[in-house]
Amino acid sequence: MIKRRDWFKYVFSSILGLLTVVGKPSIIAAQAVNKEAQKRNQARLLTQIGEKYLNEGRASEALESWKTATKIYRQLGYEEGITGSLINQNLALQALGLNRFACNTLLQALKLNTDTKICAILPQQSTEFTTKLLIAAIDSQKHLPVNLFAWHNLGDVLRLIGKLDESKVVLAKTLSIAQKTSTVDNHEILLSLANTHEAIYKQARNKYYEVEEPDFKNEIVEMIQQQALNSLEIYHQVNLVSANYPVTQLKSQLHHFSLLIDFDNFLTTELNLGNSKLVEIRNQIQQQIQPAVNIILKNSSTFSQLSATQLVYTKLNFANSLSQIPDQKLRSLAIEYGQSALQTAKSTSNQRIKSYSFGTLGKLQPEKSEAYFLKALSLAQSIQAEDIAYQWQQQLGNLYNKQGRAKEALTMYKSAIDNLAHIRDSILSSNIDIQFFFQQEVEPVYRDYMKLLLKDSNPNLKEVIQINERLQTAQLENFLKCGKLDLIALNDITDLNSAYGIIHIIDLDDTIEVIFQSSNRSLHHYSVEANIVKDNLSDLLWSLQDQKLPSIDVQQIISPSQALYEKLIAPIASYLPASGTLIFILDKSFQSIPMGILYNGKNYLLEQYSIAATLGSRIRYPKPLSKKRFTALIAALSKPSPSLLDRNAPKGVRSLPKAKEEVKDVQSQTQSSLTLLDEKFTTPRLEQEISKNNFPIVHISTHGQFSSDPLKTVLLAYDKVINIREFDKLLKGKIKTDTDAIELLVLSACQTAKGNKKSALGMAGVAAQAGARTTIATLWLVDADSTALLMEEFYKGLKNAIPKAEALRIAQLALMKNPKYAHHYYWAPFLLVGSWL
Repeated sequence: MIKRRDWFKYVFSSILGLLTVVGKPSIIAAQAVNKEAQKRNQARLLTQIGEKYLNEGRASEALESWKTATKIYRQLGYEEGITGSLINQNLALQALGLNRFACNTLLQALKLNTDTKICAILPQQSTEFTTKLLIAAIDSQKHLPVNLFAWHNLGDVLRLIGKLDESKVVLAKTLSIAQKTSTVDNHEILLSLANTHEAIYKQARNKYYEVEEPDFKNEIVEMIQQQALNSLEIYHQVNLVSANYPVTQLKSQLHHFSLLIDFDNFLTTELNLGNSKLVEIRNQIQQQIQPAVNIILKNSSTFSQLSATQLVYTKLNFANSLSQIPDQKLRSLAIEYGQSALQTAKSTSNQRIKSYSFGTLGKLQPEKSEAYFLKALSLAQSIQAEDIAYQWQQQLGNLYNKQGRAKEALTMYKSAIDNLAHIRDSILSSNIDIQFFFQQEVEPVYRDYMKLLLKDSNPNLKEVIQINERLQTAQLENFLKCGKLDLIALNDITDLNSAYGIIHIIDLDDTIEVIFQSSNRSLHHYSVEANIVKDNLSDLLWSLQDQKLPSIDVQQIISPSQALYEKLIAPIASYLPASGTLIFILDKSFQSIPMGILYNGKNYLLEQYSIAATLGSRIRYPKPLSKKRFTALIAALSKPSPSLLDRNAPKGVRSLPKAKEEVKDVQSQTQSSLTLLDEKFTTPRLEQEISKNNFPIVHISTHGQFSSDPLKTVLLAYDKVINIREFDKLLKGKIKTDTDAIELLVLSACQTAKGNKKSALGMAGVAAQAGARTTIATLWLVDADSTALLMEEFYKGLKNAIPKAEALRIAQLALMKNPKYAHHYYWAPFLLVGSWL
């Protein structure tokens, strides 16, 4: 049987077997055979050297050794050797954290086309398409041990890059085949399958903390519980079938224990929030924790069978899990395991595991934490390991902050943020769902740094703005799970002639910070207690997201709107321009509020200013809409469609029969247009038309929803729901230059999922994925007749060369002055994100 850790031995024996069948037909042939044998021996030696390097933590050298071996095997035409050495290269690439490269290397080993996008960060194809492709490929190949080993590795790497469904399918299929043969161990494949199920659990748990809507959170709680129990059961199966394989059994027991701890923490959090349904399951999980510890301690001698690198990581993970149990003896045991891991790490030349060992001990022993963290940081910096260094910089920043050492804390926070910026791309390429818990691990670094900056008697407001900008850009990239976005900072725009002011509203938990930036770049700062603001904010948001909004007493909206104006705008009102555009950079809970609704006791903010919103002060370069570029693609749904039945479609929505009238109005206001109505509005047709034509205006009248869950931030085409991560393919595929960008994207029938406070995040995400310079959307589902009137006025303004934000303001005021539509429900929900020109 081939064991993962015996792969190198397997390659070695395969080569020896081939050497015994060489014939001797002539002296020349013998010389050729001898030369060939020398090359095979060289490749075998390189394989052994690579194994030695990898076990010592010298992954780069192992990779080079195996690349040379692969080259020799190619010269010899030895297919099994080529496949084996490519698998080895994948192991080295994994050790270096280059998981996507490892994935592509395995595709080469399996002779699969690397252009299939199987290893892409985000699925260019649907998950269903990719899994069918993978299953067909497995079925079409000979089930040789080396091929099954490659598929096993591919299943592991797909998990590491976040392709969890694909990983599960590949591992389950490989396991099914392995169980029918006696040449391959199946317990290691089963362990990998359990690890993928655990990753699915962690993905769901991470999403729980990012999603805000109560209904969606309840759905996720059910999923988390199901996935955790499923994973625990598979680990139990691994434990049973690997009785004769102590290393596999120990790995399974450690994963099982770690998952018990993590799941117990989640259940405890839910119980504290009042979810009493989970009492029984939490009690069952807690009863399993101590027996799980006892089993691992009973089998502790098996640790010695691991390689040095594996031993260190395994002991550190065990120590981290032990430290989360409120038991002093187990905390002491955790420290012992951490110190043991450090001693092993010191015996190697692997600086990464040394850094992790010191850093883990810093967490386990607070009284010695500074010395440990400084040593861990020094080691990480010595090998330019930014992905490790930022963690210790954050820990030191927190420590110095608590000790009142502000200058040192600021230095550490700033360094951590700089390192995070450098590694964003590599984090995303390894998939943020798996590698990063953004809200709890990344976001606090930025916010703690801003809090400390603002404690200064003369705070560096420019630095605060820049850090907030970087945070919000990172939030958007995390939400989209995309690479770096092509956006420009507002401060880098120098040729704007219009009057404008930028208002930054930053939520730092205990305080709300308001920074006004005038067009001449002067800065004015005001701070207010968060509780006072958030109570009024919640009241206003509750009213605006109420299904009965059209009949709500206007005073119920005016009261919190006026209170918010007094707290957020009045203190900086003297610095605002007399007229023009106010650009809001909104944080967290403010993103679902149309800021034009704020009321000063006489007028709404919208009556004096046009309003635009951006995330992190970054947008596509603002440009006005040229009269010569008034061509539109109009898509609409006016009757029931199959997409309404999708589980991610907004709940309770009906067809929009008056969408036809809106289509006619937009057609009459644009120079030329292409219309996709009802059955013609399908995702393939939309993609086709966008790819072959240049439409500066895209107007979509269909149900849409902005959610804190990107999979539920959707638009409805006739055939299916389009989620935000598919927009890049559908609407942005043709954009190669700035002149190809969609100038104006209008979404006229959207709504915000109840409880979501981050609508602007969803809208900015839609804009970024679509490549749109300006996006206009509704925060709640609006009356069709009033929307038609507003759109008519809006497009009239655009035709008269009025800037987009001002044209929208004029159209909103026209509704406000109409007695029939004077209620906030009709005129307030329209939000412009991006370029206001």
